[in-house]
Amino acid sequence: MACLILCSVPLSGKSMTDFQAIYRSEDEFGPLMVLEDKQMRILSFGDNDEQSKLLKSAPHIPQHTYLQAMLLVLLYKKPKRVIILGLGGGGLIHALRHFDRAIKITAVELRSAVIDIAQRYFQLPSGKKLTLIHQDATEFLVQREHKQVDVIFADIYGADGVDENQLTETFIANAASLIKSDGYLVLNCWKEHSKDQQLLSLLQIHFAEVRACLTGGGNWVILAGKVAQDISSSGLKAQAQQLSLQLDFPLSRSLTRFELWQ
Repeated sequence: MACLILCSVPLSGKSMTDFQAIYRSEDEFGPLMVLEDKQMRILSFGDNDEQSKLLKSAPHIPQHTYLQAMLLVLLYKKPKRVIILGLGGGGLIHALRHFDRAIKITAVELRSAVIDIAQRYFQLPSGKKLTLIHQDATEFLVQREHKQVDVIFADIYGADGVDENQLTETFIANAASLIKSDGYLVLNCWKEHSKDQQLLSLLQIHFAEVRACLTGGGNWVILAGKVAQDISSSGLKAQAQQLSLQLDFPLSRSLTRFELWQ
């Protein structure tokens, strides 16, 4: 089974030598490091690799543009229950918990060491509203033992990039079966997938509307909804302004690149 991990991006603006390593270990999938400076803490799986980035003074503000884009789904759905496939440092959990502490979150992570690191070094929230599952995300979907949710966030990467399982008919069908009749699947892919009409066709089998956003970091974030929503551009902009206040960061940059995928 391929290693399923959170999306990797290069270290931004600084080199490894600008950060102090406060934790190093290795598991069957490779190295794990936690780096920090005065403001930031980074989870890294290798040289010049940035899996998660946390602003220590405000962990609820996503530091990567792809995470910010994934939260555009909140413009369309105010979830009560979500599944996150790929934990990393828990950036999505922090943002969702800040948005609404009542959301029930299930996070699935392949590497047990990543769960331990997120709890120890990345201020991961605890409590009855958060369930952490140590399991392969694809196997988790196949079992279909979880209650249906409003949103599934899928950010599954392997050593060579996006794990191909995330783009298959089986994965999409299994994910769709766990999403409520008015819910959403949010996928983080690379910009190259914006040309993948086969992926779009697979999504359109299960979802009435597919929107996407090309991020400044080169990611292609897909929002697939089971119900088409007719919101004017001015209405969407007004909602984004309100949501930005709730999330505590501006959505304007992501919104300018956000459109129907056709």
